[in-house]
Amino acid sequence: MPASRRALLAAPLLPAASRAFAQGAFPARPVRLVVPFAPGGAVDITGRLLAERLQPTLGQVVVENRGGAGGNLGADAVAKGEKDGHTLLLGAASILCANKFLYRRSMPFEPLRDLQPITRVATGTVLLVVNAERPWKNFGEMVAAAKASPGRLTMGSSGTGTISHLTIEKVKKSAGVDITHVPYRGGGPAIQDLLSGSIDMMFDVMPALMPHVREGRFRALAVGSANRVGYVPEIRDVPGMKELLPGAGIDMQSWYAIVAPAGVPADRVGTLHAAFRQVAMSDDFRGRLQPTGFTPVTDATPAEFGAYWRAQEQVWKELVELSGATLD
Repeated sequence: MPASRRALLAAPLLPAASRAFAQGAFPARPVRLVVPFAPGGAVDITGRLLAERLQPTLGQVVVENRGGAGGNLGADAVAKGEKDGHTLLLGAASILCANKFLYRRSMPFEPLRDLQPITRVATGTVLLVVNAERPWKNFGEMVAAAKASPGRLTMGSSGTGTISHLTIEKVKKSAGVDITHVPYRGGGPAIQDLLSGSIDMMFDVMPALMPHVREGRFRALAVGSANRVGYVPEIRDVPGMKELLPGAGIDMQSWYAIVAPAGVPADRVGTLHAAFRQVAMSDDFRGRLQPTGFTPVTDATPAEFGAYWRAQEQVWKELVELSGATLD
């Protein structure tokens, strides 16, 4: 047996990430996953669940929160970062598709040009909830009350141009009701005012609302997706938009994806895609994610995600135009 082969067989076995570092392969240092929102929110939780489970394949993955400007600050930092695959963004559909139409004059980067698709990792709809002390037991009763007193009912959102706000405007138009929109600087303050009764209702992402639904403080009247959400037991009986507003074509889905700065070498993109997809498809990740109100979703290739992303840009453009929202 050649000496080189004997030496290899005699060498101690190292974890995959350690062997990669030792051989100078990718990744060569910890991977930085930028979450463009504040700590503790639904996207941050998703990022940390991913980071924990990527250790065997990518080594250390460090989550960095860089919130501000609707997610643009963190996304712009990644877009202008090193093109070596060690800096990634956990981006939301709002950042990757809607923001360029909300920040028409001040958008600091062009998402489809400056960022490179890897794969989606999660998706989820929004939930319409009312304060449990309000009298409306279902969506129809709420719509009837809104029609009886135009402009009197108030619906909070996590901010102008967010999926929370865009869903409100689409539903208001389709249902033919006048409900006063009350924008907040984030979902947290809106939820607090809904708990206190200062506003009547709100749409928001499910991870933020489900704890209050489970505790009986909020009553869920509808989901923003076309169909019901079967993977969250507590809201399996809550109707979707296809049932409530047939023909309106409402199917609000927020998705979350891993992207890199444009120009990362193809072999590194392939490594990242395989690692994130393996985690996102695992039963362990699904079991931890679904109770929050999100569910895993992946793309077979980065190119497949890129095609989906381009198509989604038009969908979100139309939603922004319908709302009349602008953040310039």
